[in-house]
Amino acid sequence: MLLLTLRNILGAGARTPPAVRRGGFEVIGIKSIGRMAVLPFLAGALLITPAHAKKSTVGGVYSISIAGFKVARGTLSLVMQGNAYSAKVAMAPAGIGTLFSTGKGGAEASGWLVGSKVVPSKYRMASHAANLDFYVNLNQGSGNIRSMEVTPQFKPNAERIKVTNRHRRNAMDPLSAALMPVRRAKDSLGPKACSRKLPIFDGWTRFDIKLSYQGTKEVSGRGYDGLVVVCKAKWVPVAGHRPSKESVKYMAKAPMEIWLAPMGRDNVLVPYRISIATKNGRLLVEASKLNIDGDGSDRAAR
Repeated sequence: MLLLTLRNILGAGARTPPAVRRGGFEVIGIKSIGRMAVLPFLAGALLITPAHAKKSTVGGVYSISIAGFKVARGTLSLVMQGNAYSAKVAMAPAGIGTLFSTGKGGAEASGWLVGSKVVPSKYRMASHAANLDFYVNLNQGSGNIRSMEVTPQFKPNAERIKVTNRHRRNAMDPLSAALMPVRRAKDSLGPKACSRKLPIFDGWTRFDIKLSYQGTKEVSGRGYDGLVVVCKAKWVPVAGHRPSKESVKYMAKAPMEIWLAPMGRDNVLVPYRISIATKNGRLLVEASKLNIDGDGSDRAAR
């Protein structure tokens, strides 16, 4: 999701150098954010999107803060044409974040929605931070990571849980995880919106985000007025991590919460707010401005 992609874009990836760490932060977050952090099964090749398919778009600006201090700013652009989607994010330090990071970058993803499943096709992330280039290119299909390019690589460590081909099956990229479809429109603001497990691979690590329903809240004044679904989130490490690291142990128990808002279609939601309790205070990613334009629920021809 936005938070997961944020870590990669601003350089807290495989090897964030000591020079960009400040008081337990890595670039703009905490060390473990990248080990977190938005179910594909069917092949997108079976879908055909006609030229007249309805279009829904979301443009968003997100503010990222730690303990109440703004550290970064992110933008999200999401377009859905029938069952096909494309998403782009760009992020850069802001506020006090400019004091300890100059990292900037972006990511993009595309794929298909099949019922309540996300079927990614491509994901690319590129950023530059602390004199290092970070790059991920994932080619995906049928719910699997088929090929990838990742820079830099992890340093060898005997304790690290090795990522194998098995871990790259039934996995999705962090940006595609920002789309949360539900099978029926009437479920979009209820428990089924949160009833999901997101199996995410970011190029370095494989982890699950397990969501569960907490309730709903009314929000207004930032481009969206209405109900959001509140989900409790839990980060579960699978591979690519080092089990003995304190940051890994902490993140596995850290309280997390995600608010989801409809994206202009009745059956698809996107993150409105992400909150994580950290040792440095609450890490908050929240929409400061949304522009939602949609024609309601629709489905492309198959």
